[in-house]
Amino acid sequence: MEPLKKNNKQTDEELVSNIVKNNDTLLFEVLYDRFASLVYNKCYGFAKDEDEAKDLTQDVFLKLFVKLASFKGKSKFSTWLYAFTYNHCVNYVTRNTAKKFEKQSVDYADIENISEEPNDEEFNDMRIDKLKQALELVSPEEKMILLLKYQDNLSIREIVSVLDIGESAVKMRIKRAKDKLLTVYNDNLV
Repeated sequence: MEPLKKNNKQTDEELVSNIVKNNDTLLFEVLYDRFASLVYNKCYGFAKDEDEAKDLTQDVFLKLFVKLASFKGKSKFSTWLYAFTYNHCVNYVTRNTAKKFEKQSVDYADIENISEEPNDEEFNDMRIDKLKQALELVSPEEKMILLLKYQDNLSIREIVSVLDIGESAVKMRIKRAKDKLLTVYNDNLV
């Protein structure tokens, strides 16, 4: 039992490094214990069903064990795991709904009109219950970026790191996702 207690004191990044170095499943259990509820909550946000969320959580951790060596430490492990989980869930939703999402190109003229942090006044006035309904009506990609920004409170720079896209693209995607959510909210749920 003593080694397990010692491993619990390691930072996430140290733990990941040791798991990768030693291919240690016992250390991976420590990582699982630290993040299982967080991953489950993210999965539940997409699946809306406890059993599906549990299955998705298990899938994420199975895939994570195989892909753990791809964590390069450019961001905090928890931030990287958010992205890993979100990407898995987006792929799941996309597969299951047979929707294909068009990559939106960024128009340079639109970028000039975006401030460092998009104006959130109207966005913050939405009622929570109707906001949850509206979030179910936008694409998983739009939902993902809004949740990263407003639920997980990631900064623009952290989202850049998580999604591995440019700052302008992040700002544009947030703006478009917010605009879409406001439209859905106002047109369908008021």
